[in-house]
Formats: sequence, structure tokens, C-alpha cells
Amino acid sequence: MKTLIVGASGATGKLLVEQLLAAKEEVKIIIRPNANIPESWKQDEQLSIIQRNILEINQEEMSEVVSDCDAFASCLGHNLTFKGLFGKPRKLVTDAVQLICEAISKSNPGETVKFVLMNTVGNQNRDINEPISKAQKMVMAIIRALLPPQADNEKASDYLRLNVGHNNPEIEWVVVRPDALINNNAVTNYNTHPSPIRSAIFNPGETSRINVAHFMAQLIIDDDLWGKWKGQMPVIYNK
Repeated sequence: MKTLIVGASGATGKLLVEQLLAAKEEVKIIIRPNANIPESWKQDEQLSIIQRNILEINQEEMSEVVSDCDAFASCLGHNLTFKGLFGKPRKLVTDAVQLICEAISKSNPGETVKFVLMNTVGNQNRDINEPISKAQKMVMAIIRALLPPQADNEKASDYLRLNVGHNNPEIEWVVVRPDALINNNAVTNYNTHPSPIRSAIFNPGETSRINVAHFMAQLIIDDDLWGKWKGQMPVIYNK
């Protein structure tokens, strides 16, 4: 199996690459030309590196990129700087997800592929009408209006839910929703749930980035785990 990862130079993306390489999986990554990556990656025969800004890749080029891949993962996000939060591209995640999915359809893979999107627990799964308090709805409406990355995350998952859908013969998907992200050096025990079990605003939990990477890698590698969660938006918390 070969997995294409976008956002591979980010804090969680790097860990996902390492998880898949450690499992002897082939990996292809698209990173910015000036991205900082480990030197060891450049010598790893399991890893193919494309140095391009993803939204500068056109549909025809992306179709060639995805043609030999069986799985796809996005760890794209917005940097926590003024430019990253409010500058362009404001729909980085959504536009990249759409670009890749349309390229998959155009390349006619012949087999169903997997798409794993890293998202946020602040985004509801509107397929199952997750209940949240009025106070949290108000806060989320303010965040959505003031911070473009929140709207981007919501639109990206909505593209998979509504445009790709649940019965697409070419693409199956899972949207992974961590809570407040922290750094740990090793994978620890974690729990996954169909919906949040606590308030993302008023009672947030913690999720280590390496646990997110481990769960995403296992979804790609383990077909039984994939069958459990495909078409859903599991929430992941440290145990």
C-alpha cells in the first residue's frame, strides 16, 4: 500500500509519516519547497517527496500524483500566526481535499481508496446531529465568524460527507477529531468515540499528536479498524 500525505511537514503530519514508515508502508508526501523535514527522510527508499505548494498543483498533475496511491491522509492546518489565521489561502484544507478527491476520480483507480482527514473536535458531525449546549453553540458561532480556520475545517469535512458521500465506489473516508493537542514522545493509551463525550469549549480533553498519528496510521493499515469507522468522524482522547 502507498499513502499520499499532505501536511506532512506539520507537527502531526511528521509523526504520521514516521508511523507509516515504521510499519514498512510506502509513503508519498507533498510539502512546501521550504518545509523543514528530517534529513533521514531524504534517504529513505520507502518515501517519495514532492516539493510543491499543494494549491499550485493543477488537476492533471494531481491525477498523476495520486494514480499509484491506495490511501490518502491530510494533516493540513493553518499556522497559529496572524498570517496563518487570517491570510490566504483561507480554504487551504477544503481546497486540498477537493483537489485530491477530484484527482482520484479522474485517475480511475479501479479500486476503492481510503481518505483520512485530520480535523477538530470543535467541528460537529452533522450526519448524526450531535447535541451541544446553547452556550457552546454561541461560542462556536463567534469562532466560526472570526477565525477562518474553523470554517475551513467544517467545509472540508462537509465536502467528504456531502460531495464524496457515504456510498462512493471510489473513495471511502474517515474524519479524525482530536481534542486539545499536546506533545508526547511516545504513543500512549487512547480512546475513540463516535461523538465528543465532553464539551470542546467548557470541558476540553487532551489528545497527544502522536496518538492522533498512530490512530490515523492504523486506520490506513488495519482494514478491520477501517470498517469500524469508515464514513464517520471519530473523536480521539488520551486515556
